[in-house]
Parts: sequence; C-alpha cells; structure tokens
Amino acid sequence: MHQSKIAGIGYYVPKNVYTNNDLSRFMETSDEWIQERTGIKERRFADRYEETTTTMGIEASKIAIERAGITAKDVDFIVFATLSPDYYFPGCGVLLQREMGMGEIGALDIRNQCSGFVYALSVADQFVKTGMYKNVLVVGSEKHSFAMDFETRSRNVSVIFGDGAGAVVLQPTDEPGKGILSTHLHSDGADAEILAMYYPGSHANKWMKDKPSFPDQELGGLFMTPEILASGAALPYMDGPSVFKKAVVKFPEVIKEALAANNLTEKDIDMLVPHQANLRISQYVQQLLGLKDDQVFNNIQKYGNTTAASVPIALCEAWEQGKIKDGDLVCLAAFGSGFTWASALIRW
Repeated sequence: MHQSKIAGIGYYVPKNVYTNNDLSRFMETSDEWIQERTGIKERRFADRYEETTTTMGIEASKIAIERAGITAKDVDFIVFATLSPDYYFPGCGVLLQREMGMGEIGALDIRNQCSGFVYALSVADQFVKTGMYKNVLVVGSEKHSFAMDFETRSRNVSVIFGDGAGAVVLQPTDEPGKGILSTHLHSDGADAEILAMYYPGSHANKWMKDKPSFPDQELGGLFMTPEILASGAALPYMDGPSVFKKAVVKFPEVIKEALAANNLTEKDIDMLVPHQANLRISQYVQQLLGLKDDQVFNNIQKYGNTTAASVPIALCEAWEQGKIKDGDLVCLAAFGSGFTWASALIRW
C-alpha cells in the first residue's frame, strides 16, 4: 500500500468583490450585523454568464496540475465535489474532463456539500493507496451566487456564501510518514432538513410538512411547479442556530479522532484548516482545542463560505503564504448539510 501526497495545489476566486455594504443595497443588513454573526467582511461572486462551477474548477486545476509537474493528459481520474453543478445532470467532472482535453478517464462527482472536499480527498486517497491511479485530480468548486435570493427574507443565508474553487493533485509517495495519514468520514441524517435545498427533488413532499402542493395528476408534475417558484420554497433553507450547535460539537470531535488514530495530540498540529463555515465556529473550536492563532488558518473574512471549495482554497492560501512547510502536520476538518462531517490528517 502506497501513501498518497498532495503533489500540487491551486485555487481560483472570481474578481468580483462584494462587501457587506454592497449587499445592503439589496437587502436590509449592515456590515456590523454580518461581521458580528459570521466574521465575514466580503465575498467573491462569479461573472453572471461567463463563469460556472466547472470553469472555476478548471482554473484551480490548471495551477494544481502545473505545480504537480504533470499535464492534464497525465491525470488518471477526477473527483469533483460541489453542491452547485452546472447542470442538474451530468456532473461537473465530465465537463472539466472535456474542457481540459483529458483522456477518457473516470470522473466521479461528490455531493457532500461543505464536507465535499474532505470526502473527495478520502476517496482519491483510496485509489492512490491501492495503486489503481497515480495522478488523481480532486476539485472543490462552487457558484452559490446563481441560486441565492438577494432579498431581506433570505439574508440569513445569502450574506454567508461566496463563489470559488480549489484543487489538488494526489500522487503516491514512498517517503515514510509523509502524505495523507488518515481520513475520517461521518454522517447523521436525523436533522437533514434544517440545512437543505428541497426543490427540485424527487421526494414529492414525502419528508416535508406544510410545503407547496403538487398538481393532482397521474404522472409528471413533481419536478418544479409555478407554486413552488412563487412561494420561494425552491430557495436554500438553513436553521443557523441549530447548525451552529451541531458543528461546534462535531468539528472538535472529528479532529480529535484523527489525532488519536495516529497517536498524536492537539499540540502536534502545525496548521488546522477548518471548513470556512463561520468565523465564530472556528474561533470556538480553536479555543476548545487550545490552539494558538498561528495554528489555525481562516480566510472566511475575504471569501465567505464557499462550501466544498473552502478547504482547498484555505489550504492553498496557507501554503502560498508560507504557513505550511515541509514536514508540518496539517489537519483538515469540515461539517455540513446532511449532516456530514470529516477530517484528514496530512504530513506535508
């Protein structure tokens, strides 16, 4: 069994910066209100027509591939994590494969929302460890701005999210103790509905109460209706306080699990890169684990929550800024809709 290492890493964020004050032009909110609750000062939004989840993923992938010392033709497999695909189907993986001129390689799409990248990294790690593939491209990319409602009714959600992409290339390594040491994946669907986008979907209100009705007909009519569109039921829903309460428990829990599996402690962590969900969550976890400011990397202040893209974007920025060096112990952790949560421990 090989170990897998991150041989190349890259990220891309759109040029369009929207500050909290900019959002106040569209809804009743303020810079103070948003910063107090989330720590976010600004976020990036993709070009309305020219940029997609796939195109941003491509830009991040180009950098990761170049830094890995390979070409797009050398990639053996793609794992693409997103909750905002270009199409309802097919997934973004095949679009990236097509646009980057890759061979007829496999492309797997991961739908684990905020935990998506860590889940994708774990899947890719298994392929490399078994020797099945030598160059696996792992992408996390999101274009949230296309589906958000920029009105006061949705401000609790729409002020949080931003657009961007991150990517890594995984390769095998024979260096003892280097690379991905372990990954840890969990889920609990008991509270799945408190952070979700219900429509479009095939559930036909099976799991929902007091939601828009579908037309009374024998076949069809369950995908999307005028009533659903008019009521706003197709917009993302989040019970923020409930998500917060769950996250602050599962974040430290899964980090400690990774450390224990490798006979390490919190003191051994050189850099924790948490999913950028909320600065208050990161600060709480940092305090709970007894980590110093230079042991935790946060960039939600600049980019907001980019869900599946947030971990690779933050990881890449931390590395580019010299905050992650050869031999450092790096912990990745994420928590998101589902609920799902995950961690990865890496010896850089």
